[in-house]
Amino acid sequence: MKHDKQVTLAITGASGAPYALTLLQSLVSADYQVYVLISSAAKVVFATEENVKIPSRPEDAAAFFTEHCGGKPGQIKVFGKEEWFSPVASGSAAPAKMVVCPCSTGTLSAISIGASDNLLERAADVVLKERGQLILVPREMPLSSIHLENMLKLSQMGATIMPAAPGFYHNPKTIDDLVDFVVARILDHLGIEQSLVARWGYQSSKHSEE
Repeated sequence: MKHDKQVTLAITGASGAPYALTLLQSLVSADYQVYVLISSAAKVVFATEENVKIPSRPEDAAAFFTEHCGGKPGQIKVFGKEEWFSPVASGSAAPAKMVVCPCSTGTLSAISIGASDNLLERAADVVLKERGQLILVPREMPLSSIHLENMLKLSQMGATIMPAAPGFYHNPKTIDDLVDFVVARILDHLGIEQSLVARWGYQSSKHSEE
């Protein structure tokens, strides 16, 4: 797998498991290798929102995601929170693109101060220091001054803040349509072709005109 076709996907404990699953499926469909980092809180959210139990062992979690997304063997790799010898922990091997989706405000805070207390936080720190592309997808409301200050700080560092706030100009009919909108915008920013939702002014290949 070429280095430019690798993405790190971090999944934290904010509400929004459907966003993470749809994004992972889209990355797999686009033939990207995906390094998945998933927090313990995120597994609780998956069980609550998707009625899905993510296996504890990284190898088992990778097998689960691979089967769920129809991935190729080895296309999805899951790393534990203390696997410091994984590629995402080093600037010499980590993908240049990383998405935290959904991004909890606790993770937002930790990344903004460079805490690096676990592999997820370290991976984000690596992307920032290597001047890579870091996209954060917070799902919280209302936002406190602390949240806003952390977002501003990270934006000034070069991160892209993309709140999970779907639009309605594509005339959504289902919850999946709303999820697709957010994921489509993420893929657009990653430079990955997508047919989930058309850009403004273009007809979507998925949502035909009525």
